[in-house]
Amino acid sequence: MKSLKFKSNLVEQILNGNKTVTWRLFDDKDLREGDGFEIINADTKEVVGQAIISEVKEKNLAEITEADYEYSHYDKETQTEMLEHYRKIYGDKVSLDTIVKIIKFKLSE
Repeated sequence: MKSLKFKSNLVEQILNGNKTVTWRLFDDKDLREGDGFEIINADTKEVVGQAIISEVKEKNLAEITEADYEYSHYDKETQTEMLEHYRKIYGDKVSLDTIVKIIKFKLSE
């Protein structure tokens, strides 16, 4: 089974149903609709639940629109702020041409 890591504050939002979308760059797991995954607390390394991917959209960062921020934990950012945010995580290889996967999911029972 695949796994995705989330910071503790996001794990809480996932488990209470408030967070149902994640954005992922450089997807080395080939995440697809219908895939199940373990939810891992990135801070404690603990598996806290399981979810199923219900939808995946791919676009480059330059194409992000206001509608893409719906149901995400991100505040609407300027392109410059978005690039700075992702460069802190992934390094200087992030550009407006970088593909982001917008992944909707639901908790498994």
